[in-house]
Amino acid sequence: MTDHKNISIKNKRATFDYEIIEDWTAGIVLTGTEIKSLRLGKASLVDSYCYFSGGELWIRGLNISLYHWGTYNNHQPKRDRKLLLNRKELAKLERASQDVGLTIVALRLFINDRGLAKVVIGLARGRKSYDKREYLKEKDAKREIERIHR
Repeated sequence: MTDHKNISIKNKRATFDYEIIEDWTAGIVLTGTEIKSLRLGKASLVDSYCYFSGGELWIRGLNISLYHWGTYNNHQPKRDRKLLLNRKELAKLERASQDVGLTIVALRLFINDRGLAKVVIGLARGRKSYDKREYLKEKDAKREIERIHR
C-alpha cells in the first residue's frame, strides 16, 4: 500500500490552458470509499472545474476511480463534490468568478499531513492558442537557462 503522505495529483492541463491569477486550498467532502481510492492515487483532475450553487462551491468533473474492495457501498466516480472554504474566501471567489472570461479550475489534489484530502483551486483566465505557444517558448527558455547554470 502506498504512503498517503506523498499523494499529489496535478492537473497539468490547467496551467497550459489557463493563466492562473490566484489560488486557494480548499477541503473536499468525500465518502469512505472515495478517500480510500484517493489514498491509492486513483484520481484525475482533467476537465474538472468549480461552480457556485446556493452559495456553496462545488467541483465537477473530478474523477475518483471506484475502490477495488468497495462493494455495494462504492461511490459514483464523477459525482459533484462540495468544497470547503471559509465564508470570506467564498464571497471573494464568487465575486471574482462573475467577471467575464474567468473560471475556477482545480490545480492539484493532495492529502495533507493530518490525512485530510485537499484541493488547490485557482481563479483562471483562458489562454488563446497564440498565448499557449508563447507560454511554451517561455518555458523552454527557462529550462535552457537552468541547464546552462548547472
